[in-house]
Amino acid sequence: LHLLPYLTAVHATHSSLITSQPQHALARTIQETGVGITPVVMAALQRCVTAPAGRHTASVIFLHGSGDTGQGLREWIKQTLKQDLVFQHIKVVYPTALARPYTPMMGALSTVWFDRYKISNDCPEHLESIESMSQNLGDLIDEEVKNGIPKNRIILGGFSMGGAMAMHLAYKYHQDVAGVFALSSFLNKGSVIYQILKESSQLPELFQCHGLLDQLVYHSWGKETNSALLSMGVPITFNSFPNLYHELGKTELENLRSWIVKKLPEEATPRN
Repeated sequence: LHLLPYLTAVHATHSSLITSQPQHALARTIQETGVGITPVVMAALQRCVTAPAGRHTASVIFLHGSGDTGQGLREWIKQTLKQDLVFQHIKVVYPTALARPYTPMMGALSTVWFDRYKISNDCPEHLESIESMSQNLGDLIDEEVKNGIPKNRIILGGFSMGGAMAMHLAYKYHQDVAGVFALSSFLNKGSVIYQILKESSQLPELFQCHGLLDQLVYHSWGKETNSALLSMGVPITFNSFPNLYHELGKTELENLRSWIVKKLPEEATPRN
């Protein structure tokens, strides 16, 4: 199995880190859609799943970072924890973003949740691509609901761009989910989310983690996001990790697992 480049190139620039991402799924999507085609066809998202050990009563949708895949994220977590992120009653879903032209890579196709004008927290958001993917991921949430899992038993989250996508998805469209987590993630200054939350209440809790040594998504960007959301009434747990770069850490994932179980405890009796 491949080793994710986050583990070996954490000092890399954004462009070199992205181009060293696993290419098998991206190459397959390029072959299917054709290089140079700008429109992104909204199709059902591929995903891999870690099933619960017992009766399924809750779900986590875990979004990968830019250029990665759902399978790649699952393997990275498994390598970091020395086991799958598995629960007695919670299913974990790892979808894969559709390949789309990505501006920071000079328009090359990449498996990203949305486009960015540049890697910065001080620029406009690419709202069109965020809206399109919100619809796709909303379909994934609807699937869980149709399978008997209410939205207050679903957590949305992700790493890096995946965490940003989860915040957009939850705080704009699905404020009734059980919680949100964002690992090494940020929202742009002036984010549309900040405008929406001015008129919202009863917001889901956010679990944030960020490495102090992150040279791709700076820790300060995560803290600025934290401060802005706190000022708008979002309940937040923020964890800083002194020796963590732009990567997943064992302690970070163990803390996340504990938080997930707290937000989605086992149910004493089956629902009707």
